[in-house]
Amino acid sequence: MIRVESLSKRYGRDIAVDRLSFTVEPGQVCALLGPNGAGKTSTMRVLVGLSTPSAGRVGILGEPVGLGAPVLRRVGVLIDGPAFVPHLSGLANLRLLWSATGRAWPPPALDEALALAGLGAHLERRTGRYSMGMRQRLTLAQALMRDPDVLVLDEPANGLDPAEVRALREHLVARAGRGGTVLVSSHQLAEVQQVATHAVVMDRGRLAAAGPLGDLLGGRSLEDAFLAITEGSTDAAG
Repeated sequence: MIRVESLSKRYGRDIAVDRLSFTVEPGQVCALLGPNGAGKTSTMRVLVGLSTPSAGRVGILGEPVGLGAPVLRRVGVLIDGPAFVPHLSGLANLRLLWSATGRAWPPPALDEALALAGLGAHLERRTGRYSMGMRQRLTLAQALMRDPDVLVLDEPANGLDPAEVRALREHLVARAGRGGTVLVSSHQLAEVQQVATHAVVMDRGRLAAAGPLGDLLGGRSLEDAFLAITEGSTDAAG
């Protein structure tokens, strides 16, 4: 469902991603983990066509990915979030974003996405008056409303309260149970441990570890395993 092959991404002389390879299969919730600056967001941006790789290849559902690639219609994305039009309501913004697909309104999973976002009457308010949490929930709704086969989510729980985080966790588990694929990056390791089936750990742009989450944990908490993996990666690099 997701394939990253020898991916490198440079910004001038800085190497954000360095020869990274991994795959994510149907039915998996894969956590993309790493310290700040490890290259997680750069990897995700290339994966969904928002950035061009310096070397290597990425693919989704067996198709190569680039800006505007047709396969991206089957992908729900939460990275940085879309630029909502502040004088339009939340619902009007969703309609505007959906119009870019050229398909008739409403999207196939609109009701489920709105229920999960939990904005209620706030959908009729102008987004310029939204709090950070409300904007995050609207962004989540736009990622889910197309009923995607693949989800790529960068810090999706930011600004969500505990009940909303739990609802998101249950949704991701159910989506994977139906054969969907989820790649999620988060610093909330305790939450990640409850939802992920697999993990990819990055450190300084490189792959530090990858595999089923249980194998990587080895009976430890995710926080302890994460620290051991990244510290070992740093020692090896040194």
